[in-house]
Amino acid sequence: MKNRVGLKPLTNLSLVDKVEISITEYIKSNKLEVGDTIPKEMEFAEALGVSRTVVREALTRLRTIGIIDSKKHKGMVLSQPDFIENFEKIMETNLVGDDTLKDIFELRLIMEMGMVDLVFARKTDEDLVELGNIVDQMEKGKIESHVFSLKNEVAFHGKLYEMSGNKTLHRLQNILLPVFQYVHDHKLDDAKTYMYKKKFVTHRELLNYLKEGNKEKFRKGLARHLEPHFDRVLRNAEF
Repeated sequence: MKNRVGLKPLTNLSLVDKVEISITEYIKSNKLEVGDTIPKEMEFAEALGVSRTVVREALTRLRTIGIIDSKKHKGMVLSQPDFIENFEKIMETNLVGDDTLKDIFELRLIMEMGMVDLVFARKTDEDLVELGNIVDQMEKGKIESHVFSLKNEVAFHGKLYEMSGNKTLHRLQNILLPVFQYVHDHKLDDAKTYMYKKKFVTHRELLNYLKEGNKEKFRKGLARHLEPHFDRVLRNAEF
């Protein structure tokens, strides 16, 4: 094993989180990469001056979030954590507080507006056909125009995230759908009419902007389309 930066003993041996911090600092200080082995429990315990039980609990935390893995004949090795999967597990608990949900909701709006360039750069004719079918289905139900529909938002905007071609962004969108559900449940009834400050831009119009390749009209139209959401986080914001 190549020479590595050592571990510093801890003053408070009862706190597992300090052991966890020391192990992660060890990983960072030695610039370890995915696939590299790390010391055994006993080695960590001796270096830190703590019991193997404390080290084992700290390592279990890191294993739970996917930072380390146990490999046959190799021992403990570093693995690439799936941070989206960890995020998903947190969201599924329904334990995220209202303030955090509001912050995440704002993050989703930021992503929605920020992915416009990716959507235009990577959209295909097949994407536009599929998006057109989604809009056709919406209009058959006569729910379009100025009425907010959660089902419509999920179908249409979910396809936009897919069109961005960014897998992480698309996975995040699926996880953050419950945040729109939260706003829907707390702020808007399914068939409640929202009085738009400016001309409402429908899903059909957004689709047409995509077909025309008019990025700026689409960007402005998307902002107006999302006005009910922006209005609740920015109040009197103008688009």
